[in-house]
Amino acid sequence: MRDRMAWAAAGGAAALVLATATGAHAEGRGDVRVVKTVVNGGGNVIVGTSKTIRYPIDITVKDGSGVKGLTHVSTYNTSSAAGGGFVDWTGASCTKKSATTSVCRATMTVTPAWIPGYSDSDSNKAAGVWQVNATVKANDGDYWISDRIALYKVKRAAQLTTVIAPEEVTKGAKVTITGKLSRANWEDLKYHGFTGQQVKLQFRKKGAAHYGTVKTVTTGDAGKLTTKVTVTSGGSWRWYFPGTTTTSRKVSAGDVLNLK
Repeated sequence: MRDRMAWAAAGGAAALVLATATGAHAEGRGDVRVVKTVVNGGGNVIVGTSKTIRYPIDITVKDGSGVKGLTHVSTYNTSSAAGGGFVDWTGASCTKKSATTSVCRATMTVTPAWIPGYSDSDSNKAAGVWQVNATVKANDGDYWISDRIALYKVKRAAQLTTVIAPEEVTKGAKVTITGKLSRANWEDLKYHGFTGQQVKLQFRKKGAAHYGTVKTVTTGDAGKLTTKVTVTSGGSWRWYFPGTTTTSRKVSAGDVLNLK
């Protein structure tokens, strides 16, 4: 296991990210409180295999004497079986909104290369619902330690492709549309096929503004997708995966089919 704790303080469709001041556990001194928390602007946090991810946690703090700032922020999976968390708090700043209230932004950072060593358990178990804990301080020395001030989701990134063959046919002909759904594996930092998932095949007629769902196909071995369709007009085809609790939503790039 990596020596440095992944939640160490620095000197950092959408998940549920709003919470009131009262968490599952809270203690401290005085009237300083967290009154609102928003994670990543209200969206899920998507982590792949190589790109460093940074996201904000905006914490609204209130105290009669004014707000001094954040003294600690941590976040990790709500399930003890997941083995904690691999997100670092790497920065903080506060914006004064009134004499008694400030919004403090904690910047959180995920470096995928560190993920495999953060726990002795399977790192992929960390995907899912995460919580935020924070300690806040007021100008008069009051402080408050609050757990679970927000819940949100950290998901494994997905990849999705679309291939049409042939790409030019006569009206009424059949074409084969294939693809592959894969997702990030946080143990070996590679993408692996995601089997047994329902993926929607969508079509946008040439000149149209939007895609519509034509059928739903389940991924097979290694996340592969394949189906046949009868061509009635030219346009663009794509696959759409709505995501799961632990894996991100993904839309493939469209592949154009032309009529002869």
